[in-house]
Amino acid sequence: QVQLVESGGDSVQAGGSLRLSCVASGITASNYCMAWFRQAPGKEREGVAAINVDDRTVYADSVKGRFFISKDNVTNTLYLEMNNLKPEDTGLYYCAADTPFPSWWLLIAAFAYWGQGTQVTVSS
Repeated sequence: QVQLVESGGDSVQAGGSLRLSCVASGITASNYCMAWFRQAPGKEREGVAAINVDDRTVYADSVKGRFFISKDNVTNTLYLEMNNLKPEDTGLYYCAADTPFPSWWLLIAAFAYWGQGTQVTVSS
């Protein structure tokens, strides 16, 4: 059974930083494409960043240069380093995983496995 458990969400002021973690069980992270998505109240879920099995990464334009995705294949943990946070970064952040697929870089919510989410709130 695949489980993805996120942590690290918090309430911070604009300009602050957070690091989100996602511990995966039931899969071998090195064989999976993994990603972060977020959903703000009243809005659709949107892709934030993804990392493929060959460590290629992709980011949403809104977070480029501020957010950094990484994966520790030894501990099966996905990370999202978030810097210079803005109020528009507020949302429930989800971890996702799937075996590699061609459209992984489009950051669409087509991943097979999902966590429950961790809340990030950025105040101005």
